[in-house]
Amino acid sequence: MAVGGGIRAGNGKQYEGRVTPFVIVACLVAATGGLIFGYDIGISGGVTSMDEFLHKFFPAVYEKQKNATGHESQYCKFENHMLTLFTSSLYLAALVASFFASATTRKFGRKISMTVGGVVFLIGAILNGAAINVAMLIIGRILLGVGIGYANQSVPVYLSEMAPPKLRGALNIGFQMATTIGIFAANLVNYGTAQMKANGWRVSLALAALPALIMTIGALFLPDTPNSLIERGKKD
Repeated sequence: MAVGGGIRAGNGKQYEGRVTPFVIVACLVAATGGLIFGYDIGISGGVTSMDEFLHKFFPAVYEKQKNATGHESQYCKFENHMLTLFTSSLYLAALVASFFASATTRKFGRKISMTVGGVVFLIGAILNGAAINVAMLIIGRILLGVGIGYANQSVPVYLSEMAPPKLRGALNIGFQMATTIGIFAANLVNYGTAQMKANGWRVSLALAALPALIMTIGALFLPDTPNSLIERGKKD
């Protein structure tokens, strides 16, 4: 009978799944879902402070920033609805997408959900990096949000179900660790791209495609979890 996630044989000895290189690789690939989340949290603040980015897409904010005096209130100092929409659209899209991601993860499996999230996020990163107007920026951010909604839904579940019981907590924390690494990496990238004479903001936004590519390609080679297969009637 099953006891505590393991299999108890007739002699009372408990057997659990071994930690194989495949299990570690599977969890590392899946944890890149946290990396894309953290990267986007950290990257937007730096990009929206770059003069070239503001001058190109939000000239009104750029002018206010350049003409500002030191005696103005800091509250909504450079208030701009489109700039706010650029920042918040990702989180709003992630919130809405998470409801659809839940159904997708349950009906089609964790692997499909991770793949969908990675592909959509990848498209959003490409659109942002190649943006020539505000509309492309907003659409790209919405797609990034959809990708994050799917990744945040499926990746923690995948990690929990693939990890051996004794190491489930240690491996599942990989998602949170990857999120913080993504935030740290985004700040380092922004620091470097801010020194560039041109198109630094494009590099910052486009680099989000790298972890998305890793998760998308990796998810194609990962198996779905036993829980998901049984839940969908694939007991064999």
